[in-house]
Amino acid sequence: MEIKAVDVAKLRKMTGAGMMDCKKALVEADGDYTRAQEIIREKGKLIAAKRADRDTTEGSVIAMANEANNKAILVCLGCETDFVSGNSEFKALAESIANAALKAMPADLEALKIIDLGGQTIEEAVNQQIGKSGEKHSLACYYKLEAPYIATYIHMNNKLATIVGFNQEVSYELGREIAMQITAMSPVSISKDDCPKNVVEKELEIYREQIREEGKPENMIEQIANGKLNKFFKEQTLEQQTFVKDGKISVLDHLKNEAPGAKVVGFFRYSLND
Repeated sequence: MEIKAVDVAKLRKMTGAGMMDCKKALVEADGDYTRAQEIIREKGKLIAAKRADRDTTEGSVIAMANEANNKAILVCLGCETDFVSGNSEFKALAESIANAALKAMPADLEALKIIDLGGQTIEEAVNQQIGKSGEKHSLACYYKLEAPYIATYIHMNNKLATIVGFNQEVSYELGREIAMQITAMSPVSISKDDCPKNVVEKELEIYREQIREEGKPENMIEQIANGKLNKFFKEQTLEQQTFVKDGKISVLDHLKNEAPGAKVVGFFRYSLND
């Protein structure tokens, strides 16, 4: 059957797919719009399957809080190239996913994928974008946080973002400073008390091996290793880190000075380049 330009334009408006893809889908579907939409979606799934082993090292990382600043999400929509990540449609899809996540606060990444986004699931919307761009996209990350006050920070290239929660309301400036600290210094935990046990044990094993290679007496190994561990906590846990904007005091002391009683109760940092 004859496929008219107006029919192609209509399908393009419905799906956002390219003109040639829309024409091919309409030809294959004998002009049936519903079937043509299914073909375009199937094409996205096919491309996704073919490119499943590709790395998505580019994309958009978005941190977003609600108006009350007591709920926030961080999502990452990944892709293969910076050309696609800079595309307006890709950016709009990432923003739409972030907004949907903040509204629904799904339990996990799998729950996020099945949220409705304009009449299709988020996963289907991503597959549709794959069909249009021709390269792999992935929902690489999703994290949610609830706290009395939450600050967010997105690095200017949208490749790195942080959300951080506090036990009480703090100023916008202070919240942003702490979020930027986390973004820049990538702490492993809030304090030494909540540092994961496997991280602590791994560090201790490294230190013990180093000390033995240095020829130190066996009865001194644990004492020296624990001394090195204290240095690790100072460098790698948020509260003990040196506050980067000052360089003279710890993050914990900065919090005490600026907002007595305020403490960080949770944070999440994600980078496409880590």
